[in-house]
Formats: sequence, C-alpha cells, structure tokens
Amino acid sequence: MNFPSHRFYEDLIALFCAGVLVSFGIVLFEKHNLLTGGTAGIAIIGTHLTSLSFGLLFFLVNIPFYYIAWTRLSKRFTINTFISVTVVSVMTEKMGSFITISHIEPLFSSIVGGILIGVGVLIMFRHKSSLGGLGILALYLQNKFNIRAGKFGLLIDALILSSSIFIFSFDLVILSIVGAITLNLLVAVNHKPGRYQAYIEPKNEPKITDTATQT
Repeated sequence: MNFPSHRFYEDLIALFCAGVLVSFGIVLFEKHNLLTGGTAGIAIIGTHLTSLSFGLLFFLVNIPFYYIAWTRLSKRFTINTFISVTVVSVMTEKMGSFITISHIEPLFSSIVGGILIGVGVLIMFRHKSSLGGLGILALYLQNKFNIRAGKFGLLIDALILSSSIFIFSFDLVILSIVGAITLNLLVAVNHKPGRYQAYIEPKNEPKITDTATQT
C-alpha cells in the first residue's frame, strides 16, 4: 500500500493547520496547568522545573529523535516533522497575542484539548509527519512490529503522567490523564495500518535479471 500523493505545498498548508490545532489544545491544557504525554508533556513539566518556555523546550527535546526519523523512517517524514514541531513551538508562544480565554472549565479543557491535539496529530500522520519525539518512536514500532501507535502512546503517556504525581496535585494529574486518554483513543481508533499511515516501509522491488547473460 502506498502513501496518498500530496504535493509539498499541500503538506505545508495541512501541517500549518494541524500545528494550530495542536497549539490551541496545548493552550487549553495550560489554562489549568494540565499536562499531556509525549515530548509535549516532558516540555510542560520542564517549564515548571526550569525558567525556559514551552516552545523552546519542546523544540529542544525533539532534536535527538530526528536522527531516528532520518535514518529509520524517511527524509521527507523528518522534514515534515521538523516543520510541524516548529509550527507548534512558535504558535504556542504567540497564541496569547491572538486570543484571551477568561474562563473555561477544567474538564472541558482536558477533553477538548485532547481532541484538538488528537485531530492535529492525525492530520500530521496523513501528511507524513508527527509531533516528533516519542511519536517518531511510536510510528517506527507500528510499522516494524505492528504495535499500534495510539496504544504505545497511551502507555508512554501513562508513565509520564503517573510520574508527575510527585510534582503536581492529584486532581491535576487525573484531569491530565482524561485528556491523554481522549487524545490517544482518538489516534488509536483512526490511525490503523492501511489508513493514512505516516510512514510505510517500502517493499523491495524484485530484481530484474538479464536472461541473456545467464545462457
């Protein structure tokens, strides 16, 4: 099965839209100091432990994983992922200049934030991209060992969020887990083998032998 064909400018438009959705979801999480999983969750935790911003930390945490994407997946996937991570890093920093949220219920933030991030991730997957970091590892495992990216992500997110209970309040962690479950269930249900996967291992073409040289 092959990728759906997308031109580069189509990827750029889609990845920008996906980045806006993900960024807005993160803003909803940040409104109540909620957490998420993956490298985004690591970056959010980092903002509470350091003076660095989310955008900068998110960009830096993803850098080591580009090697896996470049060598184990594909160059186009790596470039598109770099674009996605950059858009999310910039948009989360600038979102406050465009919108102001005066009030939003915490449970609504966790569920809708998870939906927005999940939809953004699905768009990225369709256009051979991801949010980088652990998402790259999840995609690699799915394509090599048929381990669902959503289920793997849910496991990793559970480990990240459960460890955060030593830093944050219990009710905050519970709401964050609700958001992570919403996000990863959305990905697990919709991102299955053969359904717009972000990377598919190319099949080896059969070698053509010159029968004349064999006679």
